[in-house]
Amino acid sequence: MSTLNLDVYMPVVILIALALLVAGGSLFLGSLIRPHNPNKLKETAYECGEEPVGSAWANFNVRFYVIALIFIIFDVEGALMFPVAAVFKRFNEIGLGGVLLGSIFTFVLILVAGLVYCWKKGDLDWVKSYSQAPTTFGKKD
Repeated sequence: MSTLNLDVYMPVVILIALALLVAGGSLFLGSLIRPHNPNKLKETAYECGEEPVGSAWANFNVRFYVIALIFIIFDVEGALMFPVAAVFKRFNEIGLGGVLLGSIFTFVLILVAGLVYCWKKGDLDWVKSYSQAPTTFGKKD
């Protein structure tokens, strides 16, 4: 039966304790140093120097969220390309460069297909144009 050697974990315990000490110490020191003189103006929401008007519970246009989601999707997928590009030389040296290049090409093709889908659907247009012919309900030819 082997015994557990706690000396191996001691650097991790020291690092966690040091991190907690620095974070807690910074918060405590900040609470002592910073001024605390609230007034009505300081407690209002900051609106880029403008006086807030109306309720904060206003409806926002859904296009803000759609554009943000599309950006995040393509940004993350673009960031996933960097590790592949970093190991491409090694894969090429061992003869698997073609396989990796095919994978990259497939990945980019899926990205382009997604972009074309969003474009054709009109999600990239800020102002959607409805150019369909008006339908006539209830009229017989």
